[in-house]
Amino acid sequence: MAEKTGAPQAGADVLVQCLLNHGVEVVFAYPGGASMPIHQALTRVSSRLRTILPRHEQGGGFAAEGYARSTGRVGVCVATSGPGATNLVTCLADAKLDSVPVVAITGQVGTSVIGTDAFQETPIVELCRAITKHHYLVTRTEDLPRQHRPAWPGHRGCAQGCAKQQDCGGL
Repeated sequence: MAEKTGAPQAGADVLVQCLLNHGVEVVFAYPGGASMPIHQALTRVSSRLRTILPRHEQGGGFAAEGYARSTGRVGVCVATSGPGATNLVTCLADAKLDSVPVVAITGQVGTSVIGTDAFQETPIVELCRAITKHHYLVTRTEDLPRQHRPAWPGHRGCAQGCAKQQDCGGL
């Protein structure tokens, strides 16, 4: 992982650093084309962040939910764009209905082709609006820490019993 030297970091590296700064120790991540940079960034921190490969995105989502239920920590899952992202919908709905803290991260097609029905493009933010507390489409790397922060316990408006607020370390 690149150190903070003033040089721009890739969005995937910023995202993974946010996960580390929030104390995430385990991620359930199923790879795909649009999420490959995230998986590559995860391999660079494999000594500090365990990545578990489920056999299906939905399995990863439910594993993250089970992890959250059994540990009291936030469960984190990763999927690619399109059908990979939609495979998380049932898990997210279940987690919201049961007030289980799950953060789902999905890849997306390139910014220049969003809204053009590009290969494996799905409007996942819109699909998940009714079943998630926070949902964002991040299109600029510099927005990642700010848009990532509300997903974590301790953020203003979080349910009772949340841990103290942490952030993305000023990235």
